[in-house]
Amino acid sequence: MTGLKRLLADRAAAIGAGLIAALVLVAILAPVLAPFPGDVSEFHLTERLLPPDATHLFGTDRMGSDLFSRILFGARITIAIAVIAVGVSVAIGVPIGLVAGYYGGWSGGLLMRASDIFLAVPQIVLAIAIAQTLGPSVENVILALSATYWPFWARLVYAETRAMKGQVFIEAAQALGASDFRVMVLHILPNIASAIIVRTSIGMGATILTAAALGFLGLGAPPPTPEWGRTISEAREFLPEAWWYAAAPGFAIFLVVMGFNLLGDGLRDILDPKIRRGAK
Repeated sequence: MTGLKRLLADRAAAIGAGLIAALVLVAILAPVLAPFPGDVSEFHLTERLLPPDATHLFGTDRMGSDLFSRILFGARITIAIAVIAVGVSVAIGVPIGLVAGYYGGWSGGLLMRASDIFLAVPQIVLAIAIAQTLGPSVENVILALSATYWPFWARLVYAETRAMKGQVFIEAAQALGASDFRVMVLHILPNIASAIIVRTSIGMGATILTAAALGFLGLGAPPPTPEWGRTISEAREFLPEAWWYAAAPGFAIFLVVMGFNLLGDGLRDILDPKIRRGAK
């Protein structure tokens, strides 16, 4: 409860948490909140490219579909991509970094060199290459992001584990006969969890931004899926006249990414004892 109070006391973090909560709520209630839920797959060519008004809050797209409704349903895709891709990355990267940092030696070095191979190429470039090879789909976007993002967690956990391994309480647990697995899971992992949580929060925003970039390049979900990045790509040929076409999904991406970044900064301030002591 104290941590929650500190989070809410941090204005930026509270705003970030509120934006993320709003995203989740919008995604869950999209069928109820959307004024034209059928416009996810239905077209109305006689109403194409209408500007925002009382009927269409965000205007309509090139097929006459209500942009507000499509943005709401697109939030579901955004959450699915971010949660699954980051979840898989954490599930792969954390154990690799933990094992490599704890044991070290040639086996740890080998695991870290494998992560370095992925880190040697910019994530977006590698993700584009994988998505282009597999073809456009939500599943392939998730696979491309997961395959390119896990090394960030592996490197983080590796460094934290190496620093933690020399602590007195770790050596005491080993002297008492605790198994390596027990030391890693019950002693090291809980003490580096704060760094993993902060990285995960910020990583969610980065994943959403990269997924939008893939959609913009035509490598994301195929039409008529209401994916935000693809919507911006479709709007390019109608700029600047139909400015709302690109502005609506662009603003949605901006708010979500900012929300995760603000929350990540707030969590870092709360969970990192060094920062808390410095603030005092």
